[in-house]
Amino acid sequence: MPFTIHGLPVSQGIAIGHVHLVSHAMLEVNHYHVATKYLPEEVERLNEAVATVQGELVGLKAATTAGQPHSEVGAFVDLQLMMLGDPMLVDAARQLITERRCNAEWALVQQMELVVEQFEQIEDPYLRERKADVVQVVERIVKVLLGHPGHLPPKRRDGLGTIIVAHDLSPADTIGFRDHNIGGFVTDVGGPTSHTAIVARSLRIPAVVGLHHIRQLVEEDELLIIDGTRGVVIVAPDERIVEEYRLRRSELELERSKLNRLKGTPATTLDGEDVKMLANIEGPKDLNQVKAVNADGVGLYRTEFLFLGRDSLPDEDEQYEAYRAVLKSLSGKPVTIRTFDVGADKALNGVGARFEPNPALGLRAVRYSLAEPQMFMTQLRALLRASVHGQLRIMIPMLAHAHEIDQSLQLIAKAKAELDAEGLKYDPRVEIGGMIEVPAAALALGMFIRRLSFLSIGTNDLIQYTLAIDRSDEAVVHLYDPLHPAVLKLIAGTIQAGARFGLPVSVCGEMAGDPAYTLLLLGMGLRNFSMHPGHILEIKQQVLRADLNELAPRVQRILKMDEQAKVREAVMRLAG
Repeated sequence: MPFTIHGLPVSQGIAIGHVHLVSHAMLEVNHYHVATKYLPEEVERLNEAVATVQGELVGLKAATTAGQPHSEVGAFVDLQLMMLGDPMLVDAARQLITERRCNAEWALVQQMELVVEQFEQIEDPYLRERKADVVQVVERIVKVLLGHPGHLPPKRRDGLGTIIVAHDLSPADTIGFRDHNIGGFVTDVGGPTSHTAIVARSLRIPAVVGLHHIRQLVEEDELLIIDGTRGVVIVAPDERIVEEYRLRRSELELERSKLNRLKGTPATTLDGEDVKMLANIEGPKDLNQVKAVNADGVGLYRTEFLFLGRDSLPDEDEQYEAYRAVLKSLSGKPVTIRTFDVGADKALNGVGARFEPNPALGLRAVRYSLAEPQMFMTQLRALLRASVHGQLRIMIPMLAHAHEIDQSLQLIAKAKAELDAEGLKYDPRVEIGGMIEVPAAALALGMFIRRLSFLSIGTNDLIQYTLAIDRSDEAVVHLYDPLHPAVLKLIAGTIQAGARFGLPVSVCGEMAGDPAYTLLLLGMGLRNFSMHPGHILEIKQQVLRADLNELAPRVQRILKMDEQAKVREAVMRLAG
């Protein structure tokens, strides 16, 4: 009897195939004492297991660079390789074996739990989810120690693909599956920034995550349908349902092939309004995707990824090279680089971490940068030096107070003076902008408009702070709603204020890349969309079909509504 389960859609498309259950490594390992004379052998056993896993990851990394590279996937493997060398993990486990005279598996799992606790204090959802890297690396080592290496699913003879069903998947697991006719991924846990989501999007494989107990509800080899666009998983579908989804899949594939024709088409509405299609990136590795869709520039370069997985801060020259590479490659197109959005709890500069009771409301983003002016100055100098290679715009994250802007501008002026004194070139016309991510900023725009050259709305955090919802907390994530009337009023008010004072406003959060909200944002007056490069052509198609003269008054009526259900219905009707 068919039944349906709903989860989070994280990678679009439809997959039809047979279930392959991937077991979740049992990290509740046995604890036993090791005689003193055997302790060197126990340490060596751990060393050999680590070396084996390192070899596996190096091989997987090589596989990702053969032919067409998958940069995001390779970056995750690099991160896990770094974790193998982290003294807080393997070195500390070696020490624990000797001090506690215990077995390698138990020592490693104890250290993993300590490291995971530190990751759980991190406010940023993407970085916090990187605790999965720690767990997955340890799982791989434990599997080797216990003699239970993973295995790949067999290829199917009936022409249908394999649907991987797991509690969670590491990037290494996902890469290992890629040549085995994998149709899709389904996991118990995860969100839009989880490994499974990012890797699946990179490989263009449908995926649904956050299904909680999917592994307990399906059986090996059972037929499954994934609708990665709607977040639906159908278990044991009958032939009628299978045929229906085959037809839908064919329609989606045809639609996707048509989208490629829009690469060279300007994003202009039916009534002649030009709209900018900008890309969100994490570094030079993403440039191929940006160029593949002919983006109008970069609307958000997340510089904190330069710091991820390392013990020391990148120096000025290293940062300069990363920024220069992007600016030079985009040949004069605008590149908006956000100063690093980190918090003291992340201890990125190697100093002791500040574990705060609520890091989301603590020392993060611009607050952290101003508290560490030398670190901030290093980045500002690198940015300014890179500005001669393209059209740079510097963006300050999470502003809430006028003095934060004033202090940032003073440090930028100081960086310019230093470069002048050293005879180093920079573009004196670099524009400085700010992110609107907290309700206080959206409600007091005047102080930002008077001081800045552009604004960008970070909808992910704006929604989270407006609704007091931790979007990574499964207990309350259902309350996270971009269409809450209060959220829409803050977004629309920011866009309209920018237009009134001639200040460009973009949206760089998830809403910008979701076609369900494109017409709504256009009707609010948004003309600059910034998103993952993979979403640009789909959003451009929506723009090309929009008539703003007809759309704007309908959206204004929506903004007057105060019932979420009515708002949702009205937004759905915009496309009708």
